[in-house]
Amino acid sequence: MSTATVTDNASSAQRIEELGRIIMAYSEVTERLQQSHEKLQETVVALREELGEKNRLLERKNRLAALGEMAAGLAHEIRNPLGGIQLYASLLAQDLRARPELAESLAVVNKISAGVKRLEGLVGQVLQFSRDITASRVATDLTEIVDQAVDYAELTMSRRSIQCVAYGPRPMPVVADPLLIGQAVLNLLLNGAEAMDVPGVIRVTFGRPPAGSDAGQFHLAVHDDGPGIPPAVMDRIFNPFFTTKETGTGLGLAIVHRIVEAHDGTIVATNPPEGGARFEIRV
Repeated sequence: MSTATVTDNASSAQRIEELGRIIMAYSEVTERLQQSHEKLQETVVALREELGEKNRLLERKNRLAALGEMAAGLAHEIRNPLGGIQLYASLLAQDLRARPELAESLAVVNKISAGVKRLEGLVGQVLQFSRDITASRVATDLTEIVDQAVDYAELTMSRRSIQCVAYGPRPMPVVADPLLIGQAVLNLLLNGAEAMDVPGVIRVTFGRPPAGSDAGQFHLAVHDDGPGIPPAVMDRIFNPFFTTKETGTGLGLAIVHRIVEAHDGTIVATNPPEGGARFEIRV
């Protein structure tokens, strides 16, 4: 074999080896590009879902603001004549008390007064919902806020043979409005107790936000043993005046929503697999 032939063979082997390396490098680049493309697709899907959720929250916020303005106007219009009705009813009751033979009429007047007081209470709640809620944030202990709310709800829960247990770090310093957050927790506890037809347990859990959460300070969840939230009404439970109960104004959860918004947070309602309803405040 001539020297030229050996040289040509060596050159061919070298070119084949270089071509092999180029092909392998191309394959590696192609694989990395494919992986990057898949990750970008996942990111796009996640961003679309997040954008959709933010749009739904914004739409709900605007809807609640419009309902609040309308409710405030109606409440003011109703409050004035209610005051007059209550005044005349009280004057009539005074006259009837001096006339025992008109005891039945007095009973009717007393029912009118009771009805007016109930309407005044409803008007007060409407005005509370419609007014701007501003959170006066201070350094406070979330544990104390939760414990106080549980104490306030104890009478209602004990009447229904419901226990309440709270889990979380003690103490847990946060910066929030203790009165407003306490009212939100209390409303959720009472809402859970009213939803339970049989004895059970309401669990309050709180702690620092998990990884990936958009909350900055804490997650707080109230989970009851009730029948859960009907899927058909899940999107409406925070609307004012919406209720699935025979009694109640339908403003409790709407006020909770406003309080959480005042803290730049979100509230999420779910039906966990283990049953019941779960409301989670993320601030």
